Amino acid sequence: MPRWRRWIAERLRLWAQRARCSDARVASETGSASLEFITLGLILLLPLVYLVLTMAAIQGAAFAVEGAARQAVRVFVQSGSTSQAAARAERAIRFALADAGLESLEPHVSVSCAPKPEACLTRLGHVTITVAVTVPLPLVPPVLELAVPLGVPLQAVATEQVSRFRGAG
Repeated sequence: MPRWRRWIAERLRLWAQRARCSDARVASETGSASLEFITLGLILLLPLVYLVLTMAAIQGAAFAVEGAARQAVRVFVQSGSTSQAAARAERAIRFALADAGLESLEPHVSVSCAPKPEACLTRLGHVTITVAVTVPLPLVPPVLELAVPLGVPLQAVATEQVSRFRGAG
């Protein structure tokens, strides 16, 4: 037999032997792909789902805080007196947060006025209201908040000008 035929026959025999070994290896691992898929799927999917829930909660709260500040400053500049304006602004903030499902949060509100800080409702003056809340992370029990605050602080600022026709008429 020529040398090249022996070489080809030897290669075919080795190839067939490797094929039989790999078939035996594949047969012993039957069904492990589904287990690997489930395990890796849970390891990768659960953090992704939590991230989506957290971002949705933060985005919803950001919209609520921004709307609360904007509406509070609008009702503030349209009020008749400073005490009435403060009460209406507080009510507008509470309503906006409750509308977004955040009635349990305690907002921190600050009011500043320009050009006269002592007289907020002067004609063509500017009123600025800042609303700040801390949004808790979803699915985190309050027990864990002992060492580290588990919330995201959000703040919104809105400014409105008092009408030039205020008090006229």
